[in-house]
Amino acid sequence: MSITYKDEAGIAGMRVACKLASEVLDHLTPLIQPGVTTLEIDRLAAEYMKQQGTVSATIGYQPAGYPPYPGHLCTSINHVVCHGIPNEKPLKKGDILNVDVTVITPEGWYGDNSRMYMIGGEAACSIQARRLCRVTYEAMWKGIVMVKPGLHLGDIGHAIQVFAESNGYSVVREFCGHGIGRRFHEEPQVLHYGRPGTLEELKPGMTFTIEPMINAGKRDIKEMGDGWTIVTKDRSLSAQWEHTILVTETGYEVLTLSAGSPAAPAFVPPANSLTA
Repeated sequence: MSITYKDEAGIAGMRVACKLASEVLDHLTPLIQPGVTTLEIDRLAAEYMKQQGTVSATIGYQPAGYPPYPGHLCTSINHVVCHGIPNEKPLKKGDILNVDVTVITPEGWYGDNSRMYMIGGEAACSIQARRLCRVTYEAMWKGIVMVKPGLHLGDIGHAIQVFAESNGYSVVREFCGHGIGRRFHEEPQVLHYGRPGTLEELKPGMTFTIEPMINAGKRDIKEMGDGWTIVTKDRSLSAQWEHTILVTETGYEVLTLSAGSPAAPAFVPPANSLTA
């Protein structure tokens, strides 16, 4: 499979899909509270997607060798790295939760993003949990600001890895970002570690996700018996943030932004939080 470069019509389709994906998270944000189950969050997301006219890309998703995924989104709590399946266990104060949403528009475009939530608010969470969520968010943006024609995917991965490891954390290597468009997972793979100047050159029209998974402990992971849920081997906390990015003629555009998106970190120039 080769990289697809989106033309103006494709970029317009991706802008719509990605904004709608972000708006699902906007809708869920005030509803994610202590006592709510992730299964209820999943139900509310499905209802909202129906109102949007979108459908979930994850429900029934079945790559070779996997069982069909049973949720409309992924809900990964505390030491769950990714692909946590919504269930009936209530969220507790102090939990950290990643909600990962991918929608498909009627026109067939995919939008993919995720955010971290601190259950009960920042004050309810440990210093370690708060710091991990913040550093992971900043690590994602360290990668985003490296997006520019002529640079390489290795530059993105290197920036994320150096930042995360300099803060005492580890980067999960078994999962990565990916190209996205009319398919959920396209080329290229976007590693969150690496060496500058390596891998594919960035060119205008590329659309891909940047979604680092950062562990408070070691980077080793294991798969649970359900065939989907990935956890840290040492049961340390894990966090992830995700945006879908377009490579423009001069830099980047963050496609998964909406009214409720968290502000970019201070090191990102204000004019660059959307386009550069």
